[in-house]
Amino acid sequence: MATVAKPTARVLALLETLQSGGRWTVADLAGRLGVDERTVRRYVQHLLELDVPVRSVRGRFGGYQLAPGFRLPPLMFTDDEAVAVLLGLVAARRLIPSVVPDEGSASAVAKIRRVLPEALGRRITALLQAARFTAPDHDADGAEARTLLVLADAAAARRPVVVDYTDRHGTRTERTLHPYGLVVHSGRWYVVAADASDDGMRNFRLDRISAPSPRPGTFAVPAGFDAVEHVTAGLAAAPWRHEVEVVVEGVVDDVVQRLPAGLADVREEPGRPGWVRLQLRAERLDWVPALLVGLQRPFEVAAPEELRREVAAVGRLLISAAGEGETSSGTSAGVLRS
Repeated sequence: MATVAKPTARVLALLETLQSGGRWTVADLAGRLGVDERTVRRYVQHLLELDVPVRSVRGRFGGYQLAPGFRLPPLMFTDDEAVAVLLGLVAARRLIPSVVPDEGSASAVAKIRRVLPEALGRRITALLQAARFTAPDHDADGAEARTLLVLADAAAARRPVVVDYTDRHGTRTERTLHPYGLVVHSGRWYVVAADASDDGMRNFRLDRISAPSPRPGTFAVPAGFDAVEHVTAGLAAAPWRHEVEVVVEGVVDDVVQRLPAGLADVREEPGRPGWVRLQLRAERLDWVPALLVGLQRPFEVAAPEELRREVAAVGRLLISAAGEGETSSGTSAGVLRS
């Protein structure tokens, strides 16, 4: 490792090393900083004078480590680390806004940017201004960070947790859950849990959970259990208001790649080479026309009839926006060609 030039820089480098976690011997620290062991001890004393809680561990495997649970001064980031953290905050706001709300994300970004070197700060500002996401913002689904943390802790410790749960019909009940794992799917959090009232395994939306409270006890998770597989399979089999079927020009692999993962079943259309049948379930249809237009492939709506009307309305809007005039109401055959 390159020798750090100035004493102040070496003290900061020592702090950064200790912040990485674990226990460091005096010899290891001396080697990283390019100084002798006596100088390392002097630098540790400087940190103690700044109220940084460096703990001295004696014995054969002794050394120095930071005391846990202490609020440290701003962390020091490399360029790559700063970019990763800031882009991670922005992406999290787009993907899981219920847990990373606007105000929390914005304040965290602002705090990090204030402690970055001026040149790096300018470059990251330019990056954030230039970066765009193809996925639209999601409306926050109401899941709270506290709910997420309590359930995550219960899943890790294999402890039961009592929650208030409001189902899709608005019925509110108290349930004792054995949380097996947490999954983010299509911007929404789910907890996969056994319901102690009926021993059934279910997917519970976190935005419908409130007042989580850990309880004593423990439970076992089946060997090889896959929470992601359980969520995606459960959503695919769940009853929905609308059964959507659309015939799309293309091949299976290409159409699947243009869709969100796990959203629809795509198979070759019998008797129509070069066409596939797309099947999905939906509570509402207002978002489906935009999904179909995004395929950039000719398609025909097979069912339901309501979707044909939705597609026709979007088609008229697009043609009008393109300045080519209105379509007639007779164009609701559900066919859109790019």
